[in-house]
Amino acid sequence: MTLMDAGQVDEARERRRRNLIRGIVVLAIVLGWLGYHLRNYPERRAGDRFFSALQKQDYESAFGIWLNDSDWKQHPQKYTTYPYNDFYRDWGPGGEWGLVKQHEVNCSYATDSGVIVQVIVNQRTQPAHLYVLKSDKTLSFSPTEIQCGNMAWLIE
Repeated sequence: MTLMDAGQVDEARERRRRNLIRGIVVLAIVLGWLGYHLRNYPERRAGDRFFSALQKQDYESAFGIWLNDSDWKQHPQKYTTYPYNDFYRDWGPGGEWGLVKQHEVNCSYATDSGVIVQVIVNQRTQPAHLYVLKSDKTLSFSPTEIQCGNMAWLIE
């Protein structure tokens, strides 16, 4: 077989193949970005549920979310290190954040064992920081604060 005996090139087939490869590459990039962006979704959702309960002034439900135990009233002796009275003092109307009228989960940062969730409360310039354990979704005060960039929604 010589060069002159080569068959015709099917341009439509080559174009479909090239478009399929491009589509697969774009889909892989989008799925990778989406997976990376949503990697902290369960922990961010726990923080959002917590502040939604505070916004409704349902402090008992908020305490249940904090502990990840909706039946905490059945066994309060389990939670003597941070009892409901202390929780209410910290997060109730007289606490640091006052009455929560609105909130927005701003960004999050994963650590080895948990996720630091930054929440803007009542449009204050100083955000709230929660630490959500990955293993059981219990909340606590964050040991460190994080700074969200201007493009946090894109890269977080």
